[in-house]
Amino acid sequence: MKIVALKPHGFCAGVTAAIRKAEALCAERPGPLYCLHEIVHNELVVAALKAKGFVFVETVEAIPEGATALFSAHGVAPAVRRAAAARSLEVVDATCPFVQRVHQAARDFAARGLPVVVLGKRDHAEVKGIVGEVEANCEVIAPDGVPALVAPGGRFGLVSQTTLNADEVAFAVQRLEADYAVETMAEVCNATRDRQAAVKAFCRDYPGEGTALLVLGSPNSSNTRRLCEVAACRTFRAGTLEEVRALDFTDVAVLGITSGASTPESFFTAVLAELGE
Repeated sequence: MKIVALKPHGFCAGVTAAIRKAEALCAERPGPLYCLHEIVHNELVVAALKAKGFVFVETVEAIPEGATALFSAHGVAPAVRRAAAARSLEVVDATCPFVQRVHQAARDFAARGLPVVVLGKRDHAEVKGIVGEVEANCEVIAPDGVPALVAPGGRFGLVSQTTLNADEVAFAVQRLEADYAVETMAEVCNATRDRQAAVKAFCRDYPGEGTALLVLGSPNSSNTRRLCEVAACRTFRAGTLEEVRALDFTDVAVLGITSGASTPESFFTAVLAELGE
């Protein structure tokens, strides 16, 4: 079986910066330290930080008053920041810079009185933070959805969750612009786009039934799931070495290996070594 390691893969700059902030906190002060939501959606990263003293919680109210709180790379709503201030929390913000840009765009649209439409998954932490910037006059739709908030021909501001399928977002913008007066800042982040492009290139370079793709990452990682979706070949996903070992690569002649933007390089390297053996 021929193994092809796709590039780019693994950590993006935003994830790297977030994890560095978490590890710096571990080195600077004794635990427990608190993180609001998973810092990134990867079980290996979360387990490693738990071992270093982090406690992961889903609400600000679960963090003791005056404690240190890390905000995850997905960003938070202004109401969360206000709640943290009311509890005198020492906040370390690990929000991805690209996500911060989306928050700013939503604020700018709302400040001008425009309805804001968000392409994304309503229950995703990133989308909740974006919606929280606007609170009212805002709607979340899927990339193939139609806004109910705006009548055909109406004007609105459009933003997007940064980890969606890049082609679906581009098509959604084109489709909505045909029926509405759209002011758009809707795009996926560079890391999402580049990793999806690498998967598509691999499938073009190795056509045929014997080609397969192994995507390394956790099942709750949006960018990992999108890598599986854009592959025009048989696809496997695994988040741990145990899951890799359970996969059946019978009849696979060429196996491409990539990883989501929240998947550690150490895991990628371990999988290559495992399959090489």
